Formats: sequence, C-alpha cells, structure tokens
Amino acid sequence: MILSLLFLSLNLSSLFRCSIARGGTLHRSDRSGYLDGSIYGHLGRRLYSENNQMSEEEYIEKLEKLAEGYMSNSDLEKAMKEFNSRCSNISRIYSIGKSVLGVPLWAVEISDLPGAKEAEPAFKFIGNVHGDEPLGRELLLLLANWLCDNYMKDPLATLIVDGVHLHILPSMNPDGFSLRRRGNANNIDLNRDFPDQFFRVNDDMDLRQPETKAIMKWLEDVDFTASASLHGGALVANYPWDGTEDTKKYYYGCPDDKTFRFLASVYSRSHYNMSLSKEFPGGITNGAYWYPIYGGMQDWNYIHCGCFELTLEISDNKWPNASEIPTLWGYNRMSMLSLVAGLVKTGLHGRIFSSDNGRPLPASVAIRGINYTIAASKTLADYHRLLAPGKYEVIASMPGYRSKSACVVLGEGAVKVDFVLDPETSYNGTQPLLDSGCDFDSKTGFQVLDFLPASQLEISMLLILILAFFCFLMKRRVRSNHLNYKQSLGARRVVV
Repeated sequence: MILSLLFLSLNLSSLFRCSIARGGTLHRSDRSGYLDGSIYGHLGRRLYSENNQMSEEEYIEKLEKLAEGYMSNSDLEKAMKEFNSRCSNISRIYSIGKSVLGVPLWAVEISDLPGAKEAEPAFKFIGNVHGDEPLGRELLLLLANWLCDNYMKDPLATLIVDGVHLHILPSMNPDGFSLRRRGNANNIDLNRDFPDQFFRVNDDMDLRQPETKAIMKWLEDVDFTASASLHGGALVANYPWDGTEDTKKYYYGCPDDKTFRFLASVYSRSHYNMSLSKEFPGGITNGAYWYPIYGGMQDWNYIHCGCFELTLEISDNKWPNASEIPTLWGYNRMSMLSLVAGLVKTGLHGRIFSSDNGRPLPASVAIRGINYTIAASKTLADYHRLLAPGKYEVIASMPGYRSKSACVVLGEGAVKVDFVLDPETSYNGTQPLLDSGCDFDSKTGFQVLDFLPASQLEISMLLILILAFFCFLMKRRVRSNHLNYKQSLGARRVVV
C-alpha cells in the first residue's frame, strides 16, 4: 500500500490539466441493401391523430393559427443577433450554411472563450429538424438567454459556460417551418437524409439536401462529444440504434447501449413528467424498438463522428399553442442543463502525450469489451469518453507507440486520466495489449497498470530502492543500539 501511494505521488505531478474528449469512429463492416418506399417514406414516429381526417389545406390553415406567437425566421435571426450583442462576453454567432431557399442556418456558441480551441468537450443542440415541430426553436433561445442571465450567479450555468463549448442551432429546417410542413423546401424529411449503416440509399452526395450537408460539414469542423435534437409528437428520450438490419421492429442496441440508456435517463429523470410515461418505461426508448427509421441523424453522429446523440421528443403535441411555451420550458429546462453538464460531471476525461518530446498525440481510446473507439482531438489530444457508472479498463493506443491502459471505477463523478505513450522502436504499428487483469476489488478510484513512460518508471523504482536501503540501515542501527544496551546491562550484573 505504501509503495502504491509512493508510486502515484511521484507521478501525479506529471499529469497535465485534463479535459474532455471527443472524436472517433466505429469499426463496422459496410452494409448494402435497399429500402422500399414505405419504409424510407415513413413520416414520423407519431402524427396528429386527426391528420387523416383533414385535407392538406385544412391542416396548413390550422398550423398558421398555431404559428401565432412563434418567432418567424427573421424574428429568430434578429433574436440571435440581439442575444449575441447582449452576451458578447460568452457567445458568438455564426452560420453553418444555407437552406434550399437560401435562409442562413444560424448557430450560437456559448463558452467563456467562444471560438477558442480548448481541451474541453463540445455539445450541440439542434431544433426544428422537422418544419412542423417548432417548439425546439423557442426553447433553445430560452436556454441561451438563461445561461447568459445566470452565468457567475448560478453554479450550473457557470459550470456549463466555463467547462463546455455549447453550440445551439435553433432551426435546421427554416424552410419547412415557413411552409408549415415536415420536410424542407424540396419536401424531403431531413431526418431520413443522412448516410445509413444498413442501406446505401443516401450515399450519393449530390442528392443530399443542403441542410444535411451543412450539418455534416459542421461536424468536420467541430469535435462534438455529444448532442441532442429536439422533436415533437411524443414525450420520450430516444437512443440508437434507430434501425435494424432486416427492417423489423425489435430492440437493437449499439455498442454503447448502457451509456445511451444512462444519458437518456439523465434527461428523462430531470424532466417534469417524462420518466412517468406509461407508454415508455422510464421515459426512454430504443429507436428500433419503437419502430425503425433509416437515414437518421442520430445514428450517423455516433457511427461517423464519435458524437453521442439523443433524439428528444419534448412534447406530445407537435405544435403546441404559443401560450404553452413558458410551461414547456419549465418542464425541459433542468433536463437540458443536466444533459450538457453531464459532459463535465461524469465520464472519463484526459489527454494523451508522447514520452519522448511531450507533444500531444491524437491517439485512439477504447474500452475493453465495448466495440467502439473514439479519438483524442488532433490539436490538443484531449479525449472525453462518455460512460455509464461502472468498472472499465480504458486503453490508449496509436500506431508507432506502445499501448497503455488503466482500470477505472466510475461512480457519480468524473475521472481524469492522462496517458503518456512510449515510442515503439521494435514494433511496426500499434502493439496489441494483452488482458491486464484489472483488480476491481481495489477501493481506489482507478489503478495505474502501464501508465508511466519508461524514464519515469525507472526513476520511481530507483527511489523505491533507495528508500528500502535507508529502511535497512535504520533497522540495522536500531538492532545494534538495542544489542549494546543489553550488553551494558549484562556488564553491570555479571561480576567478573
């Protein structure tokens, strides 16, 4: 125990300031297949029950009345610019692209250093994916203003602004909103327009919608750790997978199913009444179990970008009356804040460096037993691995370097672990790491298995040997003094 504490104390000083990770790819074989029109053309998970009894003109007329009190596209742009002007110390506004009709897709970043590259996680909220589900537009502006008003006053607001780069896109589908319909100006459902893991129907980039292309380019520019899109028509937190290989309806979990259920439950439990759902136990559901969709944004985020995305159905009514917005904001506010704050308060954080020159390494981070790998960022080599509470062996690896691992026990809080990788001179590529045999009976938060560079390990062992040598000398001196004392007593007692 003493040697373990000494070993840790000698090396904790070498750990750099940790932060949260992002990036990565899922190693899955390509799937080929086809989609029939009935599957691909599925409009939504739940539509107005009276839609079948309404003509299109009657439905649009109804939505026009419901739109009263909602921000128009020009109102939304004006509100975002006013927010940025009022809260310029913690925000910046930018466009990720344009819609079919040329409407800018405005986004706002909220951070203590907006626009800067930091070893921190990035989270994105996307609203109004479907044109006739506009509640997210309103709630996301309310969220931005709440963070601005409560920064340095409320601990949760301060934690998010200081520890996360939060990006908010209130409307992905401004054309659909103005046309009062689900699809965009080309009448395409944007949540069926992304590349799919099972079917190649969306693989032609030229046929992809400009709004979809803008989202895909956005994720090339920003290493998002997690995200959520806001929808309407049900009250549930939905998680991957959204589809199945055979198009049938059943539970089909992704490699991080446990973590996604944890994240969905964070939102549901913090909501006013989502977790009380009678239709969805705990207020969460696997998408494929609800019913399969293909070309969805949530699965694409996870597979291609290392971004853990949830699809949040935040209102039973797809287009609630504007008078209900304050109430629905109250129902969802803590859920939205808790989901973003979870990037800092839970999971595994760290950075990865090279032992020979100290430079950051964009290495891969894997969890033994989970077939999913993320990558540290290319610039700062920070990584963030979202995980549910539990016991894990985390492995850092990179071609040309020796893999290293650590055993981690995640509880209610986050764990920070940096890795320092040694160049592998005798092996061409990434050396496979054998089973380390993590001892999770240990009471410590994590165990260092092969964590230190060789130079630090040699110094540590040398110090341990020196300490052992001093202990040997001290013990010998005590025994010598004790023997002399006994001999002195004997001289007094024995008469020669």
